[in-house]
This record gives sequence, C-alpha cells and structure tokens, in this order.
Amino acid sequence: MEIWIIATVAAAAVQTLRFMLQKRLKGIGLSTGGATFSRFLFAVPLAGLGVAVLMAWRGYDIPTLGGAFWAFAVMGGVAQIIATFCTVALFSERSFAVGIAFTKTETVQVALFSAVFLAEAVSGYGILAILIGFAGVLMLSRPPEGWLAGKILNRATVLGLLAGAFFGLSAIGYRGATIEIANPDPLFRAMLALACVTAFQTVAMALWLRWREAGEVTKVLGAWRATLPVGVTGVLGSLGWFTAFALQNAAYVRSVGQVELIFSILVSLFVFGEKPSKREIAGMGLLAVSIILIVAVA
Repeated sequence: MEIWIIATVAAAAVQTLRFMLQKRLKGIGLSTGGATFSRFLFAVPLAGLGVAVLMAWRGYDIPTLGGAFWAFAVMGGVAQIIATFCTVALFSERSFAVGIAFTKTETVQVALFSAVFLAEAVSGYGILAILIGFAGVLMLSRPPEGWLAGKILNRATVLGLLAGAFFGLSAIGYRGATIEIANPDPLFRAMLALACVTAFQTVAMALWLRWREAGEVTKVLGAWRATLPVGVTGVLGSLGWFTAFALQNAAYVRSVGQVELIFSILVSLFVFGEKPSKREIAGMGLLAVSIILIVAVA
C-alpha cells in the first residue's frame, strides 16, 4: 500500500478523535475562537521539535522558502482557521448533521481548486469516484427527520458549505506549500510546512483574540489540561495530511480521507452499541467503493 494512503487513513482516524476532544471545549467555557485557537497553539512546539529531530537525524538544512511557498502556506493557514471556526460553530446548531454533511462538499470543491490553482486535473474515473463517495457521504449524513423537513438553506447549511469550501482551499494551500520546498523527503517537507503554517496560525489567532475577545487566550492557557490533547491530536493528524499532500493530488487525498465517516460509524457501533441503519450501511458501501476506485486510479 502506498505511503500517501496510509498517511491519509491515519490522519482521518486521528482527526475523528480530535473533533471529539474539540467538541468538549465548548462545554468548559471556551468561545468558538478559543476552541479554534487551541487547535494550533500546542501544535507549534511539537511541529518545531519534529523539524529539529529530522534535521539532526538526517542532516538536512532548512531550504530557502520563497514567496510561492509563503503564499500557499498563508492561504492554507487562513482558510483552515475560517473552516475550523465554521465547524466549531456548527456544534451549537440543531441542524448539526445537515451542516456537517455540507462540509463534505469539500471533496468536489478540492477537485475544482486543484485544476485552477495547481493545474492538477482529476481524471474522469477520479471524478466518478469522488461523486460516488459524495453520494455515500450524503447518505451517511442525512438527518433523522430527512433533508426536506424544514429549511435546507439555514445557518447550519451555510456554515457547512463555507467550511467545505475553506477546507478545500486549505488542502490546496498545503499541497502547494509542500511542493515548493526543495527537499526530496516528503516527511521533512510535510513537517517543515506544518511548522511554518501552525506558527503563522498561532500568531494570527492570538492577535485576533486579543483584539476581539480579550482574555480568551488566558482561558485557553488556563484550560491546558483539556486543550493540550486537542493540540497533540491536531499536529499528528495534520502531519498525516501534509505528508499525503506532499505525495499526491489533494483531491484524491481528501476523497480517501472521507474514511473518517466510516470510523465514526464504527465508533458508534462498537463503543456506544448503536446499530447502524440500512441507509448508513449503504452509505458506507458507496464510500468504500469510492475509496477503492480512487486508490486504483490515483
């Protein structure tokens, strides 16, 4: 099995855990901004340590990071902050399931963004696989009351669409940033890009919170026992994504990453004893077919 597939599946598994941890932060008094900030704060020293270890172990030097690298890194970093804001805000919405479903439009949007920003077109079979996976995601994410019960275009839907779009842009930014690093080792490129991006995100978020939510940074630091695990799982998951982006088209990576939904269903089944419905089983089947097709054509 190719390294990018292993890295993607591992990242999706860790991301499932991270979202579970991050959802709890809203319950301990942190704002949406504070919960988002915790995602990046503790990731910076861990990513920096990873870069230092690789440099010492393999004798690497930090290459010159040009304007194109920083343009992609900043684009990806800002897009991820906005997407995370939207996702955390969804936790407070009654239409959470609907909103999360719309975040998964990311896979379709990434395919378009890849062609526009990176000139990396997805093949016809790849598009078919992505659409099959998207159909599976919709089946898995359908709310119990159905799609047509109430307004589809509500705050949760808008937040979900925005999150999907900005997660898609972040994937393109990170793919572009890793490509711009002059080093043949994908792990080093991923770790260096991750360290630079998380450092930028931490500074940007700290300045934003100081301006808009005075005292929130102190709250995050004071709740370090709850926020530290979020940072650790965040950096581990991001390392998996960045490594995959360093090796493969972002559209394929994010499509395979939808295995996260299957993980969530399995957790519900084996941890909480919740039996999946026939619709959920069918959705997992479509998603599995999509992932198999993507692995075959990528």
